[in-house]
Amino acid sequence: MFRGPGYVSPYVEALGAGHTETRLGTERIARHAHESIGSWRVFHFHDTSEASPVKQKHALDDNMFLRSDAKNLAAFLYRLREAGKDTGDLLHDLTTHYYRASYQQIVAAVRLVAPFFADFVLEPDRLKGDTIQLAWREQGSDEYFTAHTLSDGTLRFICLATLLLQPNFGMPTAVLIDEPELGLHPAAIHQLAAMIRSASLHTQVIISTQSVTLMNQFHPEHVVVVERGAGGSMFRRISPDEIARWIDDYALGELWEKNIIEGRPQ
Repeated sequence: MFRGPGYVSPYVEALGAGHTETRLGTERIARHAHESIGSWRVFHFHDTSEASPVKQKHALDDNMFLRSDAKNLAAFLYRLREAGKDTGDLLHDLTTHYYRASYQQIVAAVRLVAPFFADFVLEPDRLKGDTIQLAWREQGSDEYFTAHTLSDGTLRFICLATLLLQPNFGMPTAVLIDEPELGLHPAAIHQLAAMIRSASLHTQVIISTQSVTLMNQFHPEHVVVVERGAGGSMFRRISPDEIARWIDDYALGELWEKNIIEGRPQ
């Protein structure tokens, strides 16, 4: 099924019986859907332990896209910064302008939730030039620190900002993030919601959350309530009628907390 601007209802393309996987790569509409789904990415930035991949040295050339656990975060940020430098070639510089703008937006977003943060320090390892490690500099100081000195919440926010503020032409067609609010300060959750809304202008953003604060940043039409039932997960959108007499006095997260829209353990 595929709904496009020229269709008043879903378009159905029958694949026939047998060889379904092969036909997914050959039939026109099916191929489009298959390629789109193939670029979906699930991101999970929970691991910020001392041994977490994002805190270790990583291959410098692994920078085409952000990995699902952000283990190549330093390499990806390095690419955004370096690709955004002027070369004198007008066409190249117009293209790479987006990389520079993206990098600057990421730095600015991090500063909003961590005012002590000045900038990233992104340099290939001096002894082994094909690796890089995430480092950063504090405001008013020329000393730099590795990711090991960042709080869990700050590091997770850096991962989220890099994912959601990267150039839109490099983003997956759908971004799925599990509990992005984990470990974040409430002020950072407000900023996270703004980044989610911005990214959703260019790609489909799907998040799972149990945060009242994060839910408060969105409207009912943005929310799908998930509950266990009939041997599996049941998904439903919120009916305007069920919250009509509540919505003027309560935020959406508060309605969920009060079990007005359900979605709580049963």
